Amino acid sequence: MDAFYASIEQRDRPELRGKPVLVGGTGSRGVVSAASYEARKFGVHSAMPSALARRLCPDGVFLPGDMAKYARESRRIFVIFGRFTPAVEGLSLDEAFLDLTGSERLLGPAAAVAERLRREVRAETGLAVSVGIAPVKMVAKIASDSAKPDGLLEVKPGEVRAFLDPLPIGRLWGVGPVTEARLQRAGVRTIGDLARATPDALRGALGDWGLAAARLARGEDEREVEPFREAVSMSEENTFGSDVADRRALEAAILTHAESVARRLRRSELRARTVVLKLKLGRRVAAGPRGFPLLTRHATLAEPTDDGELLAQTARALLARAELSEPVRLIGVGATNLVPANPEQLGLFEAQGGGRERRRRLNRALDVLADRYGSRVVRRAGQADVERAAPSLQIKRGEVTDGDVPFPSRTKK
Repeated sequence: MDAFYASIEQRDRPELRGKPVLVGGTGSRGVVSAASYEARKFGVHSAMPSALARRLCPDGVFLPGDMAKYARESRRIFVIFGRFTPAVEGLSLDEAFLDLTGSERLLGPAAAVAERLRREVRAETGLAVSVGIAPVKMVAKIASDSAKPDGLLEVKPGEVRAFLDPLPIGRLWGVGPVTEARLQRAGVRTIGDLARATPDALRGALGDWGLAAARLARGEDEREVEPFREAVSMSEENTFGSDVADRRALEAAILTHAESVARRLRRSELRARTVVLKLKLGRRVAAGPRGFPLLTRHATLAEPTDDGELLAQTARALLARAELSEPVRLIGVGATNLVPANPEQLGLFEAQGGGRERRRRLNRALDVLADRYGSRVVRRAGQADVERAAPSLQIKRGEVTDGDVPFPSRTKK
């Protein structure tokens, strides 16, 4: 989808059409989630700090966003995708792979199918979608980016190398700013340079991953479209408006995140064996968004759980063990080592209707209220409102936004 969140706002609010619109965190540490094409002319792009975006585009319209609305639109669009193939792999709320292998006899050539899909999305949602067509996933993704805004680009099997070779190395899947800088220092500036590099040079620049990166640079991508994946973890986090040193404030944020993760576990009928605490410290040690020290702590539970209070209790213990001596910029709680929520065996000395059963009934009641009225209607004492840097583009398994139906299982987050 093209500038998904911003495009929805411009569609629904005619006074915003033609204006630079930015959706994202509006706080001092906010991040841009989506920028309209009018805003992009000023150099604004997604993942940019909102403060910088305001300097580049002072006349822009900055909006905090409406996740419930964006999630509903995403579901409508994925329903349209499903009319063309059952093999739909959602990467995020606004992006998906569709496998049309073997469908030409039924649907026609891939380019004709893509044009029909684009027309149907436009007719039913009023939104533009750009499409890339290629024999492998990575090339299709790059082609869709190259087709923006509101376009279509097909890269046929015999054209893959000619398409990839002249592109900057940063366009390759998996090459971020740090890897890009390392490759440029080694004289690798285009995808073609990487495709032609010797194995020794690749290992020297990127280690063992260098050989895999070169295969991608040659258009060799064996990954299939995966309509459904098993969840391997769930997590929630937030960036504070200013660094936090107060232990009680950190614990309140932990409880809020733990309850959110627990609700998603219960909706997905899963339990977690391991709790993860993520801390980003406020002290900058290097330039860029990754320039802050990151600490992660793990604890494995005696029994898997979907109870938010137990997740929070474990994460609070991890916080105490971290022995922080400086303020925290970001905090997050995760759950991993997930297992199906099979019926639990009662403890040998646990009275009927004991503590676990009471917590289970309480959690069920909280889930019903949250699904009907939103997650803020009833909360545990000690929970805090947490400021997030920007609305997320992720499809989160088990997430329900203001009473909506949860997304199907399409993501590992």
